[in-house]
Amino acid sequence: MYISKAGAAVWWLLSALSLLSGCAIDQTIQHPQQHNRAKNIILFVGDGMGVSTVTAARILEGQLRGEPGEENLLSFDRFPNVALSKTYNTNQQTPDSAGSMSAIMTGEKTRAGVISVNQYSRRTDCRSSQGKSLPTFLEYAEQAGKSTGVVTTTRLTHATPAATYAHSPERGWEGDSKMPAAALQDGCRDIASQLIDFPYGDGLEVALGGGRRYFIPNTETDPELTDKKGLRKDGRDLTQEWLSGSHSAYVWSQAQLDALDLAKTDHLLGLFSYSHMQYEADRSLDPGGEPPLSEMTAKAIDILKKNRQGYFLVIEGGRIDHAHHAGNAYRALTDTIELSRAVTTALDKTDANDTLIIVTADHSHAFTMAGYPTRGNPILGKVVGNNQFGEPESSPKLAEDGKPYTTLGYQNGPGYLFRDTQALTSKRRLPVSGREQDLSNIDTGDPHFHQQALVPLKSETHGGEDVVIYAHGPGADLVHGVMEQNMIFHIMREAMGIPGSVDN
Repeated sequence: MYISKAGAAVWWLLSALSLLSGCAIDQTIQHPQQHNRAKNIILFVGDGMGVSTVTAARILEGQLRGEPGEENLLSFDRFPNVALSKTYNTNQQTPDSAGSMSAIMTGEKTRAGVISVNQYSRRTDCRSSQGKSLPTFLEYAEQAGKSTGVVTTTRLTHATPAATYAHSPERGWEGDSKMPAAALQDGCRDIASQLIDFPYGDGLEVALGGGRRYFIPNTETDPELTDKKGLRKDGRDLTQEWLSGSHSAYVWSQAQLDALDLAKTDHLLGLFSYSHMQYEADRSLDPGGEPPLSEMTAKAIDILKKNRQGYFLVIEGGRIDHAHHAGNAYRALTDTIELSRAVTTALDKTDANDTLIIVTADHSHAFTMAGYPTRGNPILGKVVGNNQFGEPESSPKLAEDGKPYTTLGYQNGPGYLFRDTQALTSKRRLPVSGREQDLSNIDTGDPHFHQQALVPLKSETHGGEDVVIYAHGPGADLVHGVMEQNMIFHIMREAMGIPGSVDN
């Protein structure tokens, strides 16, 4: 029987797809549904890690190894169970981290800007939040005898980590100096003090991140930045209070963390920066030295696994979000790659038979991947397309304004070009297009490049679309379809088998 060249090509393609499908089925068979309980749960949150961020990060990771990049997979891309998470807050279509992480941690959606209190609490209104705290999964875990930990690259008091252990009608109340006098008089407590005064079990076993300024008094000089003092007005030194516990340690530098005897440490507080930790791309610039997220993950697991009853650990790649707000794709993607390394670390140090690992995001960003770049085109570069024969062009594509454009961009943010640098802070808005900047002679792969944006804003905004939930281990089969974000809490409770309620 004669088969044309075109027919042969189609046959070959279908055969290849069939083979790939067979491989995927084999992988599925190798990951059957697990019905045993999860002794341990590790929840990874890539703050702002939407689908476009994951896609671009996996391509960049591959290209950094000299590959085309598109075929690459991040560590959690290989997880057998995947679902979509609807991220809206009860009062906003596009969410913020406080409301979305509170949904993940408490099982109830709530307002933007509040920390693990219900939607009937008014933001910044202390009295309206009293009696409306929502128990968090971390509190349940401590009550059940599990060890608990929080690891982040942001301040430990920032919205996402705070939602694991604190309750507040205002995410900005990170320290007592950030709170209005009326709120303090009405009995609300700052977020940093709630970490130290955590009332359940024997307190958190691990807390690693940044944000020393809210833990030390304003009479004390920061140990790393000697020109700065703490911001606490109440005179409390929360780092010393942490050390009052048995087998407790406090570290603020890479050297101190490396020298720590983990076998003799049951409670570890690490505050590696005055404010947020450095972006992964800038870690070497920190004067005191900062550990990468993957190393903090390893240290946390080593301490928590000493508890035979198991543990619950939350790990946040928090500065993915900050880089996106700045319109800087390079740092957002390299922090996403480091989160993937942290997931690999967790996989290497745990057993899939007793540890559920969930990777998700609290929300997305207004971050786009577009144009028609040829296969393997630098993900941070200008769009170079294919010619009429499907072969790569020799120069970048030009937009209708005669200028090249990048694959990655933002719908809004500081990448919009202003003639007047003061325009962002003034009431005046100048009619200047972000496309006024000609990228022909600009290295768009430079770490300091800020992608162009359509709408001028001082800070790029979150995106409102669904994000992905990836799951591996006992209970992972509960992750499927399109889910409300607060269902993650209920999946974790079912997987770990934690009954009852937290005593208030």
